[in-house]
Amino acid sequence: MADGAMEMLGAARAEAYATPLDEIDLSVPERFRDNTLWPFFERVRREDPVHFTAQSPYGPHWSVTLYNDIMAVETNHAVFSSEGGISIEDGDDEHPLPMFIAMDPPKHDAQRKVVSPIVSPLNLANMEPIIRERAGKIFDELPIGEPFDWVDRVSVELTTQMLCTLFDFPFEDRRKLTRWSDIVTAGVDTDIIESRDAAWAEIMECAAYFTNLWDQRVGAAAPGNDLISMMANAEATRDMPPMEYLGNILLLIVGGNDTTRNSISGGLLALNENPDQYRKLREHPELIPSMVSEIIRWQTPVAHMRRTALADCELGGKTIRKGDKVVMWYVSGNRDESVIDNPDAFIIDRERPRQHLSFGFGIHRCVGMRLAEMQLRVVWEEMLKRFPVIEVVGEPRRVTTNFLRAYQSMTARIPARA
Repeated sequence: MADGAMEMLGAARAEAYATPLDEIDLSVPERFRDNTLWPFFERVRREDPVHFTAQSPYGPHWSVTLYNDIMAVETNHAVFSSEGGISIEDGDDEHPLPMFIAMDPPKHDAQRKVVSPIVSPLNLANMEPIIRERAGKIFDELPIGEPFDWVDRVSVELTTQMLCTLFDFPFEDRRKLTRWSDIVTAGVDTDIIESRDAAWAEIMECAAYFTNLWDQRVGAAAPGNDLISMMANAEATRDMPPMEYLGNILLLIVGGNDTTRNSISGGLLALNENPDQYRKLREHPELIPSMVSEIIRWQTPVAHMRRTALADCELGGKTIRKGDKVVMWYVSGNRDESVIDNPDAFIIDRERPRQHLSFGFGIHRCVGMRLAEMQLRVVWEEMLKRFPVIEVVGEPRRVTTNFLRAYQSMTARIPARA
């Protein structure tokens, strides 16, 4: 971590412990952009782990910050509903976008079941050689001894190519998927979108594009093995209203793109910030699967999920009222020292590397988590075959959002071999 970043983190620590506890708002997006969120979550975990924020840009809300409390919310969908929205930021009432992750059973279960075969063990085995070939090609085309943007050249490119496979999407238009994903997850105060109206216009372009693909595939005598064909021809989804189809498409784009791409970027950053672990990886490449799980925990690409209380209930000694907004901060649960040993450290050979909340838990656990793990494993296997070290140059540029821990750009360099 550069000196400037260390100074910012030190100032954030002073602010976190000087601010009256009831005035702490964990949702400030700029802290995620600056990577200064950690001391605020540390204090709340220790002093007020089920924390009420009365005033914030997102309205009153509860923050759940401990691992076991998050698990309690995740596994009690009868009380904590997804149907009020999955983000701390309320949806656009003018343009509602239903999607199965923001549904409760039984509709959630029926729609999720339609797309889950895409990540069956057999399908993953069939996709691995494709991912490996693409990763190798991407690495072989990287410049040696010259700086380049790791996010654009590696993380985005690899995951966007994977989305093309999942959707059977025209390969030459693949960067449209990246753009639509960025628009969905970006705030209006970033340089990614100009305004909500401009963003919605681009989302409508996405809707038109995917409607055309749906029309080509619906009713096919032999439906393809892609996500659009699955939804267009399954009983639970073939009669979806257009906005529900769009909502599910955007969910699958973001789920298949942002989380994996930010873990690819975060993993390289973590290895550079922990050279002892990078050395351990070179000496013991068999640790790659364990390291992948540690990257996913350390990065926590989805920072939070939100639920809405359907009834009065008690959590962590606090009374949550019916209708209250409840935010599960995965980014905090994954640093909970009462459950995870030395949680702020990046350790590629942890005893229980899959003990993390990054994929969620319960009925809403990420449907594509095994695909994400496989992609990351292949990336590092192919990388280590070619490059003992890839350096991160300077601080990465992060996205201003509290929903994802995301990177806009990160300069990297492959040292020239002597």
